[in-house]
Amino acid sequence: MRVLLTGGAGYIGSHTALALLERGHDVVVLDDFSNSSVEAVRRVEELSGARIPVVEADLADPSAAAALDGVDFEAVVHLAGLKAVGESVREPTRYYRTNLGSTLNLLDLMSTRGVDKLVFSSSATVYGDPEYVPQDERHPVGVGLTNPYGWSKAMNEQIIRDAQRARPDLGAVLLRYFNPVGAHPSGRIGEDPAGIPNNLMPFVAQVAVGKRERLSVFGGDYPTGDGTGVRDYIHVMDLAEGHVAALERVEPGVVAYNLGSGSGSSVLEVIRAFEEASGRRIPYEIVAPRDGDVAETVADPAKANAELGWRTTRSLADACRDSWAWQSANPDGYASGSAA
Repeated sequence: MRVLLTGGAGYIGSHTALALLERGHDVVVLDDFSNSSVEAVRRVEELSGARIPVVEADLADPSAAAALDGVDFEAVVHLAGLKAVGESVREPTRYYRTNLGSTLNLLDLMSTRGVDKLVFSSSATVYGDPEYVPQDERHPVGVGLTNPYGWSKAMNEQIIRDAQRARPDLGAVLLRYFNPVGAHPSGRIGEDPAGIPNNLMPFVAQVAVGKRERLSVFGGDYPTGDGTGVRDYIHVMDLAEGHVAALERVEPGVVAYNLGSGSGSSVLEVIRAFEEASGRRIPYEIVAPRDGDVAETVADPAKANAELGWRTTRSLADACRDSWAWQSANPDGYASGSAA
């Protein structure tokens, strides 16, 4: 299948591109490179031995459709968008404009082209402050949401459902990610955030490599085992393989799946696991909680296990090992250079 991968040069996108190529699919990457790197695509080509056409365009701008003139594709994996909870609280209009606009423009383009297969990058944040843990797909969506990022994902899910009702041949899979971590085990591709990382593991990795002095742990008195936030961390390669499994099972209609491991780890447990993997001490300090964060989120992945034939096979220890392999070989991310 020839797949348009929006946001394909980013963290999840680059790993998903590799998983798709390894499965025998062809990939076209569309990215605006606002928080990603052409070098990531080049390294995926290096790892896969495949050539990847790249279209540079902002999908939130209607002119992106023109940039795809002459580019054929049969399906879309839609990852493009902004993704930081805390940043979305500070810049809500930017998040809504980007995350909703990109999906609206993509659906119009797909309709015009007659493309009827879509895998959408959603998020566990659509569940808001959980009513119960672990969360399955029957958990209420769009109730008690705590940040604009989560609202943008919930709204996008509704937009896709409405578009499918108007176009019954459209098949869409909504993948509700929990917390992606880790890197490809080669150390050649990984998470390379612009500026100060918004997510835990890249911040921990940058402290371990000496790029940052200490980690800020947001909140130390949550109602959890050690007072720090608990999340379901999923290795990015497991997540990438989840996209492939979803794509190969798309059929008319809309279905949602959780992608997670089914177990939670606290921030302090992640720190200890990374210290073990890296052999480095991770200094940290407890600071005030961030707006928009919740105490605990853990997936119930049983539906994806049963219906997609997918499950996680990599542990938190594996993710820490692979993240350290990436960060130690690339202390400045993709700016570290392209030498192996």
